[in-house]
Amino acid sequence: MEALKGFIDKDKNLARLLIVFVVVFAICAVLKGSLFLSVSNFQSMGKQFPEFGLLSIAMAFTLFTAGIDLSVVAIANLCAVLMAKVLPTLITPDTAASQATMMILLACGMALMVGVLCGALNGFLIGVIGITPILATLGTQALFMGCAIVMTNGSTLGGLPKQLSTGINSNVAGIPVPILIFVVFAVLSAYIMSRTTLGYKLRMLGTSEKASTFSGFSNVKLYIMNYVLSGLLSAAAGIIMLGRFNSAKADYGASYVMEAILIAVLGGVDPYGGKGNMKGVIVAIIIVQMISSWLNMYEGISNFYRQIIWGALLIFVLIYNYIVNEREKKKAMKG
Repeated sequence: MEALKGFIDKDKNLARLLIVFVVVFAICAVLKGSLFLSVSNFQSMGKQFPEFGLLSIAMAFTLFTAGIDLSVVAIANLCAVLMAKVLPTLITPDTAASQATMMILLACGMALMVGVLCGALNGFLIGVIGITPILATLGTQALFMGCAIVMTNGSTLGGLPKQLSTGINSNVAGIPVPILIFVVFAVLSAYIMSRTTLGYKLRMLGTSEKASTFSGFSNVKLYIMNYVLSGLLSAAAGIIMLGRFNSAKADYGASYVMEAILIAVLGGVDPYGGKGNMKGVIVAIIIVQMISSWLNMYEGISNFYRQIIWGALLIFVLIYNYIVNEREKKKAMKG
């Protein structure tokens, strides 16, 4: 009991999220029984959440510094489109399997580098030029999406090498490859925010730019590093989307921006910066995926209602967090 109490006192938000996770899981299991608890459903969930999960972690990084990145989906799609343009020219039906694998890995590396460059542009506009994050990333969102539209002529790019979709949609020891990719990036992100000086500096920057400056930190470098991480994660999400859909388009995953913001806030990241951790974000990703899969089991609920549900949930979470924060402030003042 003492250990449990200590855990709750240490991270109240994570404890609340774990309770929500158990409650949501129980509701889904009771209402949809064997359909929800089936192995095929869990495998399907495992192939779906990594892409928007990575985008949510990317969004969380920028919220830690009191910023936002509205371009995460546009970066993901741009990287996917570039890979879809390059791979068919590198891999033909006569290409050896080992050479095809090497070409796919090189294309993935190229996509990750493009994501880094896109993130660096966002960081430059915010950190050096001084543009407000929401306006800077709104502008680059249009820029990146426009580039993707020009490259695709507004159509869907298909005809990709089968090795890509086969690899992304395969399982390793029963675990979908997208989950393995997600776990690698999620663990690294959690480590950066909780165990490195960079994570500490990003929190300091989110708490107060002046305090960060007086502490001797370079705010410009921190902004660029922060948005580079966001761009890198977005590119990884784009690679997963390309393999899962076996095609690329400029506007895939349009609703993911809303979901990414919702998950980051639900996970306990303060939109005003400086507070939260990646553990909560990861739990929130799984909660939202469970709700999404549960909703998919009701034929009467159209996907068009999904945006309304996520928007209402985001508003509810923001109000709830505000009430909790105000209550904690009052307790601190009385103490």
